[in-house]
Amino acid sequence: MFANAEIGIDLGTANILVYSKGKGIILNEPSVVALNLDTKEVLAVGIEAKNMVGKTPANIVAIRPLRDGVIADFDMTASMLKAIMKKASKTLGLSLRKPNVVVCAPSGSTSVERRAILDAVRICGAKNVHIIEEPVAAAIGSGLPVNEPIANVIVDIGGGTTEVAIISFGGVVTCHSIRVGGDKFDESIIQHVRKAYNVLIGERTAERIKMEIGYSPVEHEAMEMEIRGRDLVDGLPKTVTLHSTEIQQAINESMHQLLESIRATLEDCPPELSGDIVDQGIMLTGGGALFNGIQEWLSGEISVPVHIAENPLEAVAIGTGRSLKFIDKLQKVSV
Repeated sequence: MFANAEIGIDLGTANILVYSKGKGIILNEPSVVALNLDTKEVLAVGIEAKNMVGKTPANIVAIRPLRDGVIADFDMTASMLKAIMKKASKTLGLSLRKPNVVVCAPSGSTSVERRAILDAVRICGAKNVHIIEEPVAAAIGSGLPVNEPIANVIVDIGGGTTEVAIISFGGVVTCHSIRVGGDKFDESIIQHVRKAYNVLIGERTAERIKMEIGYSPVEHEAMEMEIRGRDLVDGLPKTVTLHSTEIQQAINESMHQLLESIRATLEDCPPELSGDIVDQGIMLTGGGALFNGIQEWLSGEISVPVHIAENPLEAVAIGTGRSLKFIDKLQKVSV
């Protein structure tokens, strides 16, 4: 008889990651579900479903059931989690019977949103489900000493939300959560291409542009990239050349919202902890930590050291898994 498996789930807007004790990250898939509208049957989940985005017939839709870090479509999220748990148990080579699960929620989420996350995971057959706040999980996954009485500043830039938190002694001292993240950057790029060139592009193209020629507001060597989309005037396919400077302008407003939330969090910090921040600096996690030039831009703007976690994309999932060891200490804070 197997002991109950212990797993951590990072239920992200862009990706779902599953961490297993002893095995590390066992699953990393996009949070997308492909659904047949006629039969209401789930056709694909994860990477297969993401490859269908914008390329399906009318009766098949690729849905992202999580928006801004919380559940937007409960039934779809439950179906997606079931499929993800099934894939995870195949990877582990054992049946995940009544696992103990820690799942993360944005610190700004309401009790209703947290209840939805708990219920969705319980439907999948979990025995015990604990919720941990995303910044705390990111800090644990980045190897920060969260249980010590020193200031750990974490900036987790995800797909739907950015969480900025100061963590000390196992809990969140002050926190700001804004609904600005990778998706918002993509949206700004789509709007810019539409306004400037009268061309409509899809989410996947926007994401590619962001990764290849997107820059924080820093000096950089100008780059260009050819993209294809649909001309809004004559409806025909069209190729345009984009420059990194115009993409930098397009996402400038979102970048400054992110900076403002970091400043607001640091302003709310108790004076005793402010001294630690000057020494320890800030830790960046999440997909946004990989954005071109973000480290150098932030350290210039807020005059404290800025570090990027070793595995920024996996930090939250690793933290959820590791937190099982001392969940009782964190539990008082997180639910």
